[in-house]
Amino acid sequence: MGNFVHLHLHTEYSLLDGAIRIDDLASRLKEMGMDACAITDHGTMYGAVQFYKTLKANGMKPIIGCEVYVAPNSRLDREVSTGAKPYNHLILLAKDNEGLKNLNRIVSIGYTEGFYRRPRVDKEILKKYHDGLICLSACIAGKIPSLILSGEIEKATNEALWFNDVFGQGNYYLEIQSNTMPEQAMVNAALIKLSRSTGIPLVATNDCHYLKKDDFEAHDVLMCIGTGAKVSDTNRMKMTVNEFYVKSETEMRRYFSEVPEAIENTGLIAEKCNVEFDFNTIHLPKYEVPEGYSTHEEYLLSLSLDGLKKRFEINGMAADSKVYMDRLNYELGVIGGMGYTDYYLIVWDYVNYAKQNGIMVGPGRGSGAGSLVAYAIGITNLDPIKYNLLFERFLNPERVTMPDIDVDFADVR
Repeated sequence: MGNFVHLHLHTEYSLLDGAIRIDDLASRLKEMGMDACAITDHGTMYGAVQFYKTLKANGMKPIIGCEVYVAPNSRLDREVSTGAKPYNHLILLAKDNEGLKNLNRIVSIGYTEGFYRRPRVDKEILKKYHDGLICLSACIAGKIPSLILSGEIEKATNEALWFNDVFGQGNYYLEIQSNTMPEQAMVNAALIKLSRSTGIPLVATNDCHYLKKDDFEAHDVLMCIGTGAKVSDTNRMKMTVNEFYVKSETEMRRYFSEVPEAIENTGLIAEKCNVEFDFNTIHLPKYEVPEGYSTHEEYLLSLSLDGLKKRFEINGMAADSKVYMDRLNYELGVIGGMGYTDYYLIVWDYVNYAKQNGIMVGPGRGSGAGSLVAYAIGITNLDPIKYNLLFERFLNPERVTMPDIDVDFADVR
């Protein structure tokens, strides 16, 4: 590519912080002659699929990334020292599908293990899941810029060397940004000097939060909503300069005329990032069956036979009813043949958990109620044979889309 590419950009999915609608972004990028762009929402991947599809549909390359929050020490800590930041920012971009998997893992861990004010990760997680990722040092809320602003240049250098060692030369970049904040000028100058002394390359970004310069006031209102403040408040979070929009390549090159390599590196990074989403293959979690069962099909058969026996006992029916057994065997054959055995086991698992823990579950709704296997193992509570419900409405060998079992739970617990 070689041209400038925005690699730090917040869409509307950076909730109450980003004001860039993805459809509008695609149009604007085309107007400016750009052929690639990254999505780096705060701590989330909510917008990744829409972003990917929209840019692809407009003939542009989508670069999938995230601006993650990094805890100062362990992600498991729930306390921070007085005056210390509970997290710093860091940009991660997926180079390939392995990188995308690792990015998804990192972001998920931020929520499931590290959440404290924000979904946080730590160096342990970054080191474990760094493969396939490109890392940028982020805005002035990043660790290295923060150390520079506090005058701790040696610590900033050591921090940069740690990240460069973990992600590998050519996969870690010192991020300089094109805004006129005095703090940014100080950070940019220090990062350029740091790059020349360490060999860690520079990259130019603009930390885009809104689409056009005229959107500054609307974005300011959005930030007020997000922080519970009023526009008239004097002491509130606010962007002090109107610079965080999707700038043109001309604007970016003009700002970084003395370090053109920082612009060129955006295109080089874009060339390295080649994630492809697969919307045709069904990816199901692998259900871990208990010991004593050699296959998932064997376990589902066992659950079905046991469950059907209990249903017979409750309803006073003969346990060897041929109609039921023929239907059960037919359904299990279709389910196994189409690769949905694990799907049934997963749904059974969470429905069974709910029932064991006193969480109300509906009796069954939609086409899934036509499955005898679902009835036998307790996913539904409607006898499809008694009510002449068709299994084929739910699942048959001609179906090309994923089936879904509608399950209703209480709106609490």
